[in-house]
Amino acid sequence: MWEALIAIIALSAMEIVLGIDNIVFIAIVSARLPEEQRPNARRLGLLAALVMRIILLCTISWVMSLKTDIFEWTWIVGNTELLTEHPEMNGITWKDIILFVGGLFLIWKSVSEIHEKLDDHEHSEEDAKKVKATFNGVILQIMALDIIFSLDSVITAVGMVKEKVNVFGFALSGIWLMVAAVLISVGVMITFANTISDFVERHPTLKMLALSFLILIGVMLVAEGAGAHFDKGYVYFAMAFALGVELLNMRVRSLRLTPIEKKIADRKRQEAQEGA
Repeated sequence: MWEALIAIIALSAMEIVLGIDNIVFIAIVSARLPEEQRPNARRLGLLAALVMRIILLCTISWVMSLKTDIFEWTWIVGNTELLTEHPEMNGITWKDIILFVGGLFLIWKSVSEIHEKLDDHEHSEEDAKKVKATFNGVILQIMALDIIFSLDSVITAVGMVKEKVNVFGFALSGIWLMVAAVLISVGVMITFANTISDFVERHPTLKMLALSFLILIGVMLVAEGAGAHFDKGYVYFAMAFALGVELLNMRVRSLRLTPIEKKIADRKRQEAQEGA
């Protein structure tokens, strides 16, 4: 029983930590929708992502087969010095392809958002209609990116959990523990998605930092897809450090506000809370 409980806690914590980049992406993508549609888009996107994760877990044998080589560079370029020194870069798997394409999409999406912010152009009524029509597109983007973000966590979870776990005297499949952990983690993300998204939307500099994070994550996915493996802890530490510095900058800027600017900021904060 205790073994199962510890496994669920560890898996849930891992899913939540690995889901932070997912929440940031949801915050950025949902911001393009009309304000009244954003909470629904976040909830539906995460619920759809939950279904996709459970499907991945239930088809775990197929997911694990994604790590099998389907192509080798030596078939084309021969046994080069680079491939001899780094044999892990030789084989190409479906997982590598999915991570590579997903990383490119994330980089393109983030750079496009930054470019639009720098242009600072006004949307016409026709543009506004186009934005409002992208609700289903936002849901699909959230689902697609969640599958890419979930691949590593699902494969890692399989390595962390035994095939059979004893719960109250019953031998249950480890998949049920993983499903329970996914339910808990997505529940936490749904709870805090609106709060985090609204906070990012209220602070333009923080939104730009979040987009930079997504570019960094995209580059990391492309690198992993190309066979370059490195410790993600360094990346997450750099992101946490940059976020801490930006929060300090935001605090300094708030202390320098004039009384009128503080009233305007408080009013905007109150309106955002009422809208949420």
